[in-house]
Amino acid sequence: MSTMVYPREEKLEKLSQEEIISNTKLVIQGLEALKNEHNSILHSLLETIKCLKKDEEANLVHEKSNLLRKSVEMIELGLGEAQVMMALSNHLNAVESEKQKLRAQVRRLCQENQWLRDELANTQQKLQKSEQSVAQLEEEKKHLEFMNQLKKYDEDVSPTQEEKDRETPKDSLDDLFPNDEEEHGQGMQHQHNSAAVAAAQQGGYEIPARLRTLHNLVIQYASQGRYEVAVPLCKQALEDLEKTSGHDHPDVATMLNILALVYRDQNKYKEAAHLLNDALSIREKTLGKDHPAVAATLNNLAVLYGKRGKYKEAEPLCKRALEIREKVLGKDHPDVAKQLNNLALLCQNQGKYEEVEYYYCRALEIYECRLGPDDPNVAKTKNNLASCYLKQGKYKEAEILYKEILTRAHEKEFGSVDAENKPIWMHAEEREEMSKGKHRDNTPYGEYGGWYKACKVNSPTVNTTLRNLGALYRRQGKLEAAETLEECAIRSRKQSNTGIDPIHGTRVVEILKDTEGDRRRSRDSLTSVKYESGSETGEEA
Repeated sequence: MSTMVYPREEKLEKLSQEEIISNTKLVIQGLEALKNEHNSILHSLLETIKCLKKDEEANLVHEKSNLLRKSVEMIELGLGEAQVMMALSNHLNAVESEKQKLRAQVRRLCQENQWLRDELANTQQKLQKSEQSVAQLEEEKKHLEFMNQLKKYDEDVSPTQEEKDRETPKDSLDDLFPNDEEEHGQGMQHQHNSAAVAAAQQGGYEIPARLRTLHNLVIQYASQGRYEVAVPLCKQALEDLEKTSGHDHPDVATMLNILALVYRDQNKYKEAAHLLNDALSIREKTLGKDHPAVAATLNNLAVLYGKRGKYKEAEPLCKRALEIREKVLGKDHPDVAKQLNNLALLCQNQGKYEEVEYYYCRALEIYECRLGPDDPNVAKTKNNLASCYLKQGKYKEAEILYKEILTRAHEKEFGSVDAENKPIWMHAEEREEMSKGKHRDNTPYGEYGGWYKACKVNSPTVNTTLRNLGALYRRQGKLEAAETLEECAIRSRKQSNTGIDPIHGTRVVEILKDTEGDRRRSRDSLTSVKYESGSETGEEA
């Protein structure tokens, strides 16, 4: 009789699914064999019963046959359960297979999704590049149209050589970017000087009209902060000039100056210095070392070094530019005074105050003699000299200069000073005396008007003087006088920004009284005294 061998329970816990299925198949085979064996025994017992005659023996055989039947039933039940397990295994295999198919389909969909994302990103990049190309083409189109207009303009305005000989010297391209204290409207124009043009023409070179026009356009873009337009415009013009005239040509040097100052305005000092050195080399080679254009480039290079704090390197360049201008233009020319101003600022940053005073005084003398005491450069130079005095602690000398500027501005608008016609600093000191005497008279001072507006306070030379003298009063403890000047400066700046013209329409009492309460809070700021320089160095083309 066959015997069934079952695996231990300990081993069953460690069996895998495949091992369980394999063992189940073995059990089915064993049960099938056992069933066949039991059926065979049962059949033999039934045959035996038929042959037996005694009741006892027949009963015993019947009992054995019943036991065998029960055993066969149990075996059939086990076979049924085993078959259910096999069917369940097949079902699980089918589910697993379907699961693998679904996973494969998910992976394929993920790959397709990723591919679509990549395609979308590539398409977006192509679209962005296309938009950039379109914008670039539009800018190139505008530039080409502008260059075409320049050529037409150049053809229209180019005079013959005989006309040039008959004409008196006219405008010269002096300042590419104006001084920081120039008025905004003036900053968009050229500073003309006929004597400088005469010297330039004697040197055999005159700046072409198209470069003047290009210079105006570059200034306009630079003032708007549109360097992405100004720089390509300069580079394209420079490339065109180099193709038509060669690299070593004065027009190329002029264009290099313009591009360098645009770079300087972007704080790209290294690129600007490289371009200016290149322009200096070209001008020295083509125009000579003592040409005014060489002096202009030397001045630009000195200003660039000054902005980078390299005052020692800038000073010899500025001195050489001064020597050239004195030699070509004469020692009392306004351009010489301008160069003296630049040189004084460089020396002031190095603490060479004796030289600073000498240069400013000489520049002031030239301006007063050649341009008159009412020229804006006179007030600017006095302001600069006063700042030099302040750095040395010469407060009395600085105060005298500030008062001279304000008095001259008042006289220019309202006439000579007398008891009824006083400049603003006198009113400020009167209010200071009244505040110290602890009695404040609110009686209006007479008709005063907006003299600060009429005298180009918005340029901000006189406005700067008001603030500086106010700071000086504050240092001296004259708080009421300081607040008076500061309030006047603030009012004038606001009115210049809003376009209000207060000429003959503003009383001193309106300036000095309206915000009297608000000005009280500035008394606590005695330790915060700051002076402003009247001007910075100027660049030229």
